[in-house]
Amino acid sequence: MSYASLHAARRARLAAALPEHGVAAVLVTWPVNVRYLTGLSSSNAAVLVGAEGQAMLATDSRYAETAQRQCRDVEVIVDRDVAGALLARAGAAGGLAVEADHMTVAMFGRLGERLGGDPSARLTPVSGLVEAVRAVKDEQEIDALRRACAITDEAFSQVVERIAPGVTEREIARWLEVRMTELGADKPAFDSIVASGPNGSIPHHAPSDRRIRSGDLVTIDFGARYGGYHADMTRTVAVGRPAAWQRDLYELVRQAQQAGCLAVRPGATAHEVDAAARGVIERAGHAEHFEHGLGHGVGLEIHEQPFLGPDRTGRLEDRVPITVEPGVYLPGRGGVRIEDTLVTRDDGPELLTLTTKELLIL
Repeated sequence: MSYASLHAARRARLAAALPEHGVAAVLVTWPVNVRYLTGLSSSNAAVLVGAEGQAMLATDSRYAETAQRQCRDVEVIVDRDVAGALLARAGAAGGLAVEADHMTVAMFGRLGERLGGDPSARLTPVSGLVEAVRAVKDEQEIDALRRACAITDEAFSQVVERIAPGVTEREIARWLEVRMTELGADKPAFDSIVASGPNGSIPHHAPSDRRIRSGDLVTIDFGARYGGYHADMTRTVAVGRPAAWQRDLYELVRQAQQAGCLAVRPGATAHEVDAAARGVIERAGHAEHFEHGLGHGVGLEIHEQPFLGPDRTGRLEDRVPITVEPGVYLPGRGGVRIEDTLVTRDDGPELLTLTTKELLIL
């Protein structure tokens, strides 16, 4: 399928969701969503998608030539005020959805002033409209994610050999980020987490100048971005001979992570998948040491729909990339987290991050 056909299919899926919200079109201004629907990556663009999937794209002069080259299947309007230009051309008769999660109050007010006295023209804030469509990936997106995950695996395999007493958390993070880029990544998918020893009890610890010591557990959470798509993987390794409590904690998290991965399937609810892993940890008496959600969708953003957690709703569909990342965090002692990126499939989840989950002792 050509890129033009691919983006047209995505816009058609979005258009099919409009009647549910009682609108005739949607104005998309969030850059990630504009890229998803048109292929244009820019800091100032908007796209208007109508009920039949027809589209107009607006951007400013900095991106005009790129848009005209890359987005030949849509009309391109060149204007600094991208949202205003589209509204001026198309109006809002029949109702126009706007992105409630991304449009500022000021922009909403300015657009509303442009509607004049037309009683049929209205702006309707809608939350998560494009994001819901983005959750289910096409195979081209999954190919990009697969490559991002392969780069992540390879970077880990090369850097883990350098982890030893005396190196700092910050050095490990830098090695990973440089190696991912050398292997073909656009850039790191997010700021890498390296948490050693007692720092491992902090789920989102920022790498510091703490030096690795023999007897530490080291949690490494990182990923590569490739073609705009984000990988996410966490592994916890032991430096030197691990203590009995460290082995036991690692095995508990490994079993919880395995249970969560096995629960990932089309039709499963976000709560059910979370509960499969969380139950293992709760039965071991560590409920209070696992307080974050089990996982999240990945794609053009590192955190996107769906989200897995005890209070999350909705069901997984086929071809949804998701992370499964249980952890147990013991304040003052350390922690363990294991995370994979996988894709829901009718015949069982496809694992994209392939690094071993056996405890590596360095």
